[in-house]
Formats: sequence, C-alpha cells, structure tokens
Amino acid sequence: MGYSMSREQKRARIQLLRKVIAVLFALCVIVFVADIVCMFILISKKGKSKKSEETTPTSVTVPEDSSSEGSETESGSDPSSDPSETTETTASSGGVEVKEYLPENQLAEAYWGPLPEVSEVKPVQHNDIHGIYIASCMHFEENIALANKTDINAFVIDLKDEGGGVYFNTDNELARSMHLWVEEGGEWKDKGAGSYVTGSYNLEEVVKKCHENNIKVIGRIVCFNDPSMARNHPEMSIQDEAGNSMHFNLEGKHQFLNPYDKRVWDFLIDLALEAVDKGVDEIQFDYVRFPTISTKKYNEKPYFGPEDTTPTRIDAINRFLQTARRRIQDPTGIPVTADVFGIILSSELDGKLIGQGWDTVGLTGIDSLCPMLYPSHYATNTQLNGKMFDYPDLYPHDVMYNALLAGKSAADQEGYATVRPYVQAFTATWVTHHLNYKVPEVKAQIQAIQDAGYSEWILWNAAANYTNRYE
Repeated sequence: MGYSMSREQKRARIQLLRKVIAVLFALCVIVFVADIVCMFILISKKGKSKKSEETTPTSVTVPEDSSSEGSETESGSDPSSDPSETTETTASSGGVEVKEYLPENQLAEAYWGPLPEVSEVKPVQHNDIHGIYIASCMHFEENIALANKTDINAFVIDLKDEGGGVYFNTDNELARSMHLWVEEGGEWKDKGAGSYVTGSYNLEEVVKKCHENNIKVIGRIVCFNDPSMARNHPEMSIQDEAGNSMHFNLEGKHQFLNPYDKRVWDFLIDLALEAVDKGVDEIQFDYVRFPTISTKKYNEKPYFGPEDTTPTRIDAINRFLQTARRRIQDPTGIPVTADVFGIILSSELDGKLIGQGWDTVGLTGIDSLCPMLYPSHYATNTQLNGKMFDYPDLYPHDVMYNALLAGKSAADQEGYATVRPYVQAFTATWVTHHLNYKVPEVKAQIQAIQDAGYSEWILWNAAANYTNRYE
C-alpha cells in the first residue's frame, strides 16, 4: 500500500525548506562581506608597505672586516652556528635591518651588549685608492706635486698616532683634557695639561687643499697603542687581575689601552666622527690589535674577565670594528678601513695572540682592509704559500705576491672587505740582508698586488719622503 502525505506534513516540509534557504542565504552574505573586508585590508597593507620601501632603506648588505679564528671555542660563538652563514640583526625602536656577515656571537652579546642601532644606512662611498702615507702632513706641497704627476690619488694623514697624541684641531673634551707623555732619555716626560692635542694642522684647510688637487683624504687613527692615554687613564689600560696597569716589553715597555673597553671605543669613534664632519673621505684605524704577549714582569697576565664569560681577543677586535662601522660608515657613507699585520694572512696563531683573525676580520662590514705586507717585516726562512724565503727583504715581488695568495681564499668570501695592501717604500737598514728600496722595488710590489688579483695599494714611508721611491 502506497504512502500519502497529509496537507499538514507538506506545509511543514515547505516551511523547513524555506528556513534552510534563509540560513544558506545569510551565510552567503556573511562570506561575501568578509571577502570585501579582507580585500580592503590587503590593499591598505600593500600601500603602506610600498610607501615604506620608497622612503626608508630596510636592508643593506655590508662587507665585513674583522677576524675571529676558525675554531668554535676560539670564536666564542654558538657551536651549532655555521660561520659561513650570515645573520641579520634588526635594531629596535625604528632601526633598519642590517645584514651582518659574522655569525651571531652570544658571548659577545652578553659581554658588550647588542650592536648599535642603525637608523639609516647610506651606500658606502668606496674609493679606489693609490695612496701614500704623509704622517702629520709632512712634505705636504712636495707630495701634492707628486700626486699631480702620477696616479697617486689619496693621502693617509695622521689624526692621532701612538706617540704624538691628536694632531688635528679637535674639540673633543677628553682629548683636550689629557697630558701628552713623551719618552726622553729613557724616562717619560709629562708635557703638561692639554698637550695631548698638538693642533699641528687645520684639518679643514688640509682637506680643502687636497680636494682642490683631486686627492682623497684618509684620516688615520692609532687605536690601542697609546701610552699617553693609558697613563692619563690607567683604568682604561690593560690590567692584571689585581688591577695593576701592565707594561709590554715588545711594545716599548709601555702601557696599552684595553681593546675590551667600550669607553676606549667611544673615544676613538668620536674622534673619527669629528674628522668626518671636517671633510675627510675615509677613516682608517691602525693598531687595531692587542700587544704582543711579553710583559715587563714575566709573571704578569692580562685579565679581561672570567674565562667562561669573556669573549676572545679576536671577538673584541671584531666587535670594535663592527661598532665603528655602524656608527661611522653606515649612517654617513664614509668608508671605515683597518690596518692589520701581514703575518695573519699566513699564521692563525699570530692572529689569535694579537686579536686579528684574517678569516673574519674582513667580515665586520668595514669597507677595506690594509694588510702591512712589508718584506722586511718577515723573519728569515719564512714560508709563504708553500715557498721558502731565506731573506724576505730581498724578494719584494715574490713575498708580496705569495703573502696575498696565502690569504686569498678567506678574502674571496662573500661580504669580505676590499683588500688594499700597504707597500714598503723605505729601506730596512736594520735588516742584515736587505735591499735599498727605490722605484724598482716599490713597483715590483705593486705589480705583485696586481698579479694576485688586486688593484689598490698605499705606500708607507714613515718620513713621508717618496723622492726616488715612486714616479
């Protein structure tokens, strides 16, 4: 027998169907409205993002220039981190993202705190340099004449050196408050209050004269080898665990500023920023290292903190250079460069002792790295790049060339600083087997630099006398 619905049942089913249709329609309306709202939000966010990209630099890739030796314990970094990987640190409260090529170092973060914020990054104004060192503007007119008739395009001028204090007309209060100490007849003499600033030349006038002759001005600042400042402020010098300021036999038996001390960093960076304001085209830090290990009292030992919480010497130099780059080069575009011992290209142990590791010193973000590869500074029977040199000073081309090749693999890393060697333009009369370094010997080194795949260089002569040494 068939089934037949009553009128009431039909009416009930129709009402149920109407309710289902109403619910489905309501859901469709809700979904449609939600889609419209999401679309407007996305459009709004995209607009803001585009505006931000057009007005504020958000990321910069920076070559680096400081070194930490290869082992994980020596570098003080997280054993799980890969030194070949870059890290990006973003400054808070409005800072921009800066790409660092050194791996994050938790020990350094705990010891010194985070790297300085970078609120703006300007493209670095790299200078392709063929330069000469002229001390505190020695033989100034003669060297301008030399530059005008050769390919010399830059002067390295002392802003501050290890023996004479600050040479330029600085307004730095700390510098102007200090006494200059000079060694005379085996004794240290106090030259009086305020003598640390000699004001040997007016920096603005020097810059103006150089720029009129198309010469770049590189301001050299000697960093941690400063016996006068160490005497004025022994609390900023290297001390033993008892707090006694130490003296170092192989550094003139005098004191050395502490590369771990951020107060010293701030002083050096403040001087550099003042020189930038006065027009220099580049800042070059020298003696960016620790003293050699020999001390006046052989039982003395430097103390920088508990071993398990203190970064390595290489970490200290790297951190200073990263800090200087962030405070000087990043916001101004003015290059920061550093001088390093030539021996670190071929000797990891020497690098660890003085805090300069070739593998990483070029990864601190500074623009250029200047290894001092003087043939006369290598010991007899030195081996470089698999070749033995009985008396290195006799081989200006081959020593320079093989020293550069010994460090080539590290310098080829992504983000590594430009390599700009210092060239020996002096005769090392104190070396038993030496050459008289004139034009041929100087040009042989420059040729070696080019043969090794580099193009920049700086001639070094302490007296700034390049007569018969370059033409």
